[in-house]
Amino acid sequence: MDKMLYVSMTGAHNNSLAQSAHANNLANISTSGFRRDFAQARSMQVFGDTLPARVYALTERPGTDFTPGTLQETGRDLDVAIGGRGWLAVQAADGSEAYVRTASLNIDALGVLRTGNGLPVMGNGGPIAVPPEQKIEIGSDGTISIRALGEGPSVLAEVDRLKLVNPDLKQMEKGTDGLIRFKGVGPVQADATVQVTSGFLESSNVNAVEEMTSILALSRQFELQVKMMRTAEDNAAAVARVLQIS
Repeated sequence: MDKMLYVSMTGAHNNSLAQSAHANNLANISTSGFRRDFAQARSMQVFGDTLPARVYALTERPGTDFTPGTLQETGRDLDVAIGGRGWLAVQAADGSEAYVRTASLNIDALGVLRTGNGLPVMGNGGPIAVPPEQKIEIGSDGTISIRALGEGPSVLAEVDRLKLVNPDLKQMEKGTDGLIRFKGVGPVQADATVQVTSGFLESSNVNAVEEMTSILALSRQFELQVKMMRTAEDNAAAVARVLQIS
């Protein structure tokens, strides 16, 4: 009975984890640039001092769906989205380089160009600093141009260029902070072929109907696992009664 109980117990636990992953996807359906997670689990034998006679459900690191979302026009000059393949480099909270697909940019009081959640945007030589300006423009190649204070409408100066990269998606993984990172060695080199679209943001790639369907299916599986645990308990009680009679 313990084998049946162990299988159903670990199965219910992993059903619960999978439901959490899908619920997180659903909660971020309106988050710009969000990439949905896949919930993955497989059967695994228990190895120890004895023969591997037990099997349990093992949750694996979830994969990420890198399918692009749709572009939504905002009309704001500092809203940028990647057109096609590629990523925009930012500096994560721990100082490492991370990547996003879209960002609503802002300039802080010190002139540092940051994403909407406060992460510095990387340029050719590190985080981008923008001098005091009247107007700022971002070209399709990521070039940042400004009209300095006191200059005429036709005078634009190039400040820096967004670091745009295009690594192999197999080498990319999502961290616990929701940012995408490169699994390989060393920083990713800039790719001049990556293009950005100014005035647009990329939507999440979460499909609400698909996520809701998955949550309902996992709920049914969870109920089945709980029913198996109850059956194992009933069987154990029946065996105990037989032993008492004998």
